Amino acid sequence: MVRAESIEAVSQIKEKIDRAVVSIFTDFRGLTVSELTDLRKKLRKEEAEYRVVKNTLTKRAIADGDFADIAKVLEGPTAVMLGYKDPVTPTKVLFDFAKGNEKIKIKAGIIEKKIADPATLKALSNLPSREILLAKVASAIQAPIFGLVYVLSAPIRELVYVLQAISKKKEG
Repeated sequence: MVRAESIEAVSQIKEKIDRAVVSIFTDFRGLTVSELTDLRKKLRKEEAEYRVVKNTLTKRAIADGDFADIAKVLEGPTAVMLGYKDPVTPTKVLFDFAKGNEKIKIKAGIIEKKIADPATLKALSNLPSREILLAKVASAIQAPIFGLVYVLSAPIRELVYVLQAISKKKEG
């Protein structure tokens, strides 16, 4: 690779890793082109990408930042999954793909500017998605409010029952 192309490639890798909320480095040895294409399609739906990277260029890209420890896992064929919107959903997609395909190996990752080992990444993939977590929070906030409304409406409801009983008694 010509020096200018190398410099451009390093700056692109650095920019993508800095922009991503989650970056997961994997060994993709043995995956077919159709399997890689399938994984890329699934990740694209979640605003993420899966790219094969050169180890030397990636080491240069992360050497300046806080991610220099990642350099020791950059051996052999390496690809990186970059998630730009939500750290959980693309991680879940990658781990679901890895469950069905033993050829892909998780090396390490970066979650919101912090280095993560494969066990931490696996735990992240088991979390519910952001939308589900927000729905749970909203329902937890709503439950006491509905209970309060129900309790406050009880005297009014009982007054209505008493008035109905009085009207039935007067009619009968």
